[in-house]
Amino acid sequence: MLNEWDHQFIEKAFEEAKNSFNTGGLPIGAALANSNKLISTGHNQRVQAGDPIAHGEMDCLRKAGRQKTYRDMTLYTSLSPCMMCAGTIVQFKIPRVVINDTQNFGGNEKFLREHGVEIVDVAHPASIELMARFISENPSLWNEDIME
Repeated sequence: MLNEWDHQFIEKAFEEAKNSFNTGGLPIGAALANSNKLISTGHNQRVQAGDPIAHGEMDCLRKAGRQKTYRDMTLYTSLSPCMMCAGTIVQFKIPRVVINDTQNFGGNEKFLREHGVEIVDVAHPASIELMARFISENPSLWNEDIME
């Protein structure tokens, strides 16, 4: 399921999550790659930019700029994508998503699979731990992010 390049991009997504956490935001990061070539990285900037749709995956895709196709790419994310990000993945026809953490937040994996997206759940311990810490320390901000 994992290829030779996946581990480095899994860590890139986690580094982006830590970057967001360290700047007062939600610890969610993403990386977009085409085989062994990194296209872009990004992290959740809802708090930092005051932008309600600046999720980690959206920031990463925005930074990737225009692409003729995403059909050979993999999106790596430190947390399972929300419905907005999952819809974007389907819209852009990104065929593969590698997720570090489905324990703290999940549920859209089935939607993605139903739309032909390969899902790889790597259960990355550091990503799971960082998000659990964030939720514990910032419950109101977390609830705002997931609209609870």
